[in-house]
Amino acid sequence: MTPPADAAAFLASVGWEGAVIAPLAGDASFRRYFRVTRGGHSAVLMDAPPPHEDPRPFIAIARWLVGRGFAAPAILGADEVRGLVLIEDFGDDRMREAIEADPDATAKLYSDAVDLLAALRGHAPEGLAPYDAAVLHREAALFPEWYTPIVGLDVDVEGYRAAWDRVFAHAIADNPVTVLRDYHVENLMLVGPMRTLGLLDFQDALAGHAAYDLVSLLQDARRDVEPSIEQAMLERYLGATGEGDAFLNAYHVLGAQRNAKILGIFTRLWKRDGKPRYAALCPRVWAYLERDLSQPVLAPVAAWFDDNVPPELRGDPHVLASRGEGE
Repeated sequence: MTPPADAAAFLASVGWEGAVIAPLAGDASFRRYFRVTRGGHSAVLMDAPPPHEDPRPFIAIARWLVGRGFAAPAILGADEVRGLVLIEDFGDDRMREAIEADPDATAKLYSDAVDLLAALRGHAPEGLAPYDAAVLHREAALFPEWYTPIVGLDVDVEGYRAAWDRVFAHAIADNPVTVLRDYHVENLMLVGPMRTLGLLDFQDALAGHAAYDLVSLLQDARRDVEPSIEQAMLERYLGATGEGDAFLNAYHVLGAQRNAKILGIFTRLWKRDGKPRYAALCPRVWAYLERDLSQPVLAPVAAWFDDNVPPELRGDPHVLASRGEGE
């Protein structure tokens, strides 16, 4: 978390000369964040280094969201060539910590997050690539690419793709919405005296099915979401939007797809990128995946998992790989 070498020069070029730079956070990508302070004011420096990252989608979507009344960070300055962006500081009050500090606020905060998604669908997406079957397949393929070989499984990859092919029609939107794609309590900030929900980490947005962000929120890989909360929030969303059974089918198909993808990504983050804490999150993700696979709409995919991934190999890939090495 050492600031990039050209950070000081960039800050000077956007009016923040002499600002103090302190580490703030890193994430699962190559992006890093620093808080900069000067004269009692603060902002956040995002380091999105090319060629690994491209800050332009973040900038465009942030401005699109702000223009439609949503709380995304204002862009205070940018050097797209060097991948440096100075953004509004939303503070440290995340939805996750707010829930942990006051569990009685859980339903209210989740309700606010669901209502935001219901409002977001009222604005047609602009300039976003489609979240289509090709993308869904590419993401789902991360599971047999990374998870299954690590735990010692030789699976039917062609059958895996064919099983998803039979269900993905449920997950393709007739009227696409802006899908932020990483919508969960660690990326939702409580901003200002009204504790408005502030949005972060939306640079990978696509035009797709509205159910995806709801799944991201209610089947959160980083914290347990009680089934009762998931059900109550689903009902709230359906009541606000008039959606019905077709939406629920999409919700579970996208939930299963997303969780299978995450199992592959978290395994890769541990094995390739040296971040073992992600492997430890996999048992929770498996629980969500199995909850989705129990739905009738996912029968072909559930059958593939039954035939290819035994229950004893559904867990933390780090632990399971270690057991295999010891045998």
